[in-house]
Amino acid sequence: MKRKAVSMILAVTMVATMAVGCGGSKTETADTTAPADDAAAEETTEADAADAEDTADAAADAVDGDLADKKVGVCIYQFSDNFMTLFRTELQSYLESKGFKAENIKIVDGANDQATQSGQIDNFITEGVDVLIINPVNSSSAATITDKVVDAGIPLVYINREPDETEEQRWADNNWDVTYVGCDARQSGTFQGEIISDLGLDALDFNGNGKVDYIMVEGDPENVDAQYRTEFSVKALEDAGLEVSCLTDQVGNWQQDQAQQIVANALGQFGNDVEVVFCNNDAMAMGALQAIQAANRTVGKDIYLVGVDALSEALESVIAGTMTGTVFNDHFSQSHSAADAAINYLTGAGNEHYIGCDYVKVTQDNAQEVLDMVK
Repeated sequence: MKRKAVSMILAVTMVATMAVGCGGSKTETADTTAPADDAAAEETTEADAADAEDTADAAADAVDGDLADKKVGVCIYQFSDNFMTLFRTELQSYLESKGFKAENIKIVDGANDQATQSGQIDNFITEGVDVLIINPVNSSSAATITDKVVDAGIPLVYINREPDETEEQRWADNNWDVTYVGCDARQSGTFQGEIISDLGLDALDFNGNGKVDYIMVEGDPENVDAQYRTEFSVKALEDAGLEVSCLTDQVGNWQQDQAQQIVANALGQFGNDVEVVFCNNDAMAMGALQAIQAANRTVGKDIYLVGVDALSEALESVIAGTMTGTVFNDHFSQSHSAADAAINYLTGAGNEHYIGCDYVKVTQDNAQEVLDMVK
């Protein structure tokens, strides 16, 4: 099975490049201290992955084929988002592999508009779906979404865009069938920063001022992933003892074209003082790369560039040396865990209110391995 192969490759990659960070708890910060026993850590990770798959298989078997008649409503914030395209495609495939009929899985595009998505949720409730999986346009709308879905008696699985801690505490306090499945964005930001800090000040300080001069290109400012990736990428540099200087910090809304323009303007304004470009996702990093190349700058020679998601194009750029690194946002693990959580609600097994996963730091050392896995 592809899923088992993915799990094993991911486990090896994680052990080789990082120690477990967020795991099952969002309150843990990323820990990059190598395990004392890499072999033992690898065995544990693989065993955990196997246990998770066995549990999901048992839950699906327990309903004796009844999943085929269950209706799943899935709300994606925006179909044009590269990562969410990978996520929803894998989610559809995995749900079908667990016994759901394709015609009973309905995935809709919120078009990055909360009013549109709210209407879609209302429609799903009216249609009587058995479970909802929601990637909210605005995380701040989670309380309203939760209330209407819970009132309708429908289990709810949030994905990718995490509601705040106060909202999640409500689920626990009321023992609602609501959970969040995703990775801790603080970890992804930390890994971005560590990819840069590991290069050392001598390699980074092209202008000789003793600082790391960077520009930041953020995603949606309301998205907690964008907030944490921005904050923790810089914090990782500071934690490594590097002095930093932010030349500009602008919002690119996850879009390649917006990031290209932001970086082009920044390079025009600050010239050779720009030493590092941080992008909250790979789509924006690819736009940044276009601007860098248009300005006759060379990644790895006089500037560095990092993103998040490990899109195929980004991985190919890391391999080619035109991106310094990225962070694998594991759409396999997240989509499978979301489906498993939905199955657990449908079978009465229940879930924790937070189901975590790990990011993986990607550089030239392991980019080909990750690319082989995602293709």
